[in-house]
Amino acid sequence: MSKITKLRTIRIAERPNLIWVEVETEDGLTGLGETFRGALAVEAVVHEQVAPAVLGQDSRQIESISRTLQSPYVGFQGASAEIRAASALDIALWDIKGKRDGSPIHECLGGASRLEIPAYNTCAGYAYNSKDVSRRVISGVDRMQGPYDDQIAFTQDAGKLASSLLDEGYRAMKIWPFDVFAASTGGQNISLADIKRGLEPFKKIRAAVGDEIEVMCELHSLWSALPAQRICRALEDVGAFWAEDPINKMHDINALADLRSRVRVPICGSETLAGTTQFRQLMAAQAVDIVMVDLAWCGGLTEARKIAAIAQSHRKALAPHDCTGPVALMAGLHLALHASTAIYQEMVRATMSTWYRDLVTELPEIQNGIFRAPLRPGLGTELSPELKRRPDVVIREAVFS
Repeated sequence: MSKITKLRTIRIAERPNLIWVEVETEDGLTGLGETFRGALAVEAVVHEQVAPAVLGQDSRQIESISRTLQSPYVGFQGASAEIRAASALDIALWDIKGKRDGSPIHECLGGASRLEIPAYNTCAGYAYNSKDVSRRVISGVDRMQGPYDDQIAFTQDAGKLASSLLDEGYRAMKIWPFDVFAASTGGQNISLADIKRGLEPFKKIRAAVGDEIEVMCELHSLWSALPAQRICRALEDVGAFWAEDPINKMHDINALADLRSRVRVPICGSETLAGTTQFRQLMAAQAVDIVMVDLAWCGGLTEARKIAAIAQSHRKALAPHDCTGPVALMAGLHLALHASTAIYQEMVRATMSTWYRDLVTELPEIQNGIFRAPLRPGLGTELSPELKRRPDVVIREAVFS
């Protein structure tokens, strides 16, 4: 037995949406997990619900613990605080398993389907998910904050941005130029003029680099069915690789399947869903072409590997999400290396080159736009020792007694 003796949550004021979970066992192993959004809510769930359920349990029984945490009386639907907490805990348990076995997680999952996988750069900036960035993009008058402030770059000179990505070896990128038009109608309609404005970055990319780079379009679940259909049909003409999360509330499987039947651009979804049931229904309804899963939101590696197996059984491509934190990136990469139908691992070069490096000891190796397999046991990374000594850190522990 390898009894769980301690749970620890760690968060910092500078990154208020991020929270880490560390799990300690009686045999001296420590596992690391992470999730994103609503850190205070997740912290409360970990200490009020997760800790009483798992302290004293055998850390090797990952499947059993996952089933327990995936079935709360309330809070299961979607990526709730309960599921985000369960996701972080589950990632930490897989980290422990890898360390115990002396193997990277992709080997623990059953072995790698590949030892490298292409990255695509989500064209966010250094402070993605912040209100300040959204305000800067909408205003259209802001200056770049650094060479990788890609969210500003794609609104100002998408062709130049594509060229810079190609120069670094990236062959795929993701942008979201239609988002700024959703607010005026609450996502209920989009004008032809705004459609044409939204297509401009794609046209600039093609003019600058031709067909040398794939371009994905993120739609952030902002649209009802009619404008989503209009946008997706427009994207067909610029060769978009996929349209991601096109409708408001991606768990509306029937509406999504109807949209997919009406357009030719491939549909990708969804980082916002959790658990195998929702993904099984998504694929059974032929509602998507590419399955996107976020390991810090869907239930962790235990659920994600099952979702990947469902994707394989439906012959659907898989593309793990990351636009949140470095631990989720590492977990997603291990799944992408293992899952047979994985085609890309998402990343953000702005965060990879800056604050991700301040939080953890190791980041995945990337060369010419290709991620290499981590070789260290477990996830292959730890929280930076300096992080726990920061003046803005908040650490809470629960101990088995």
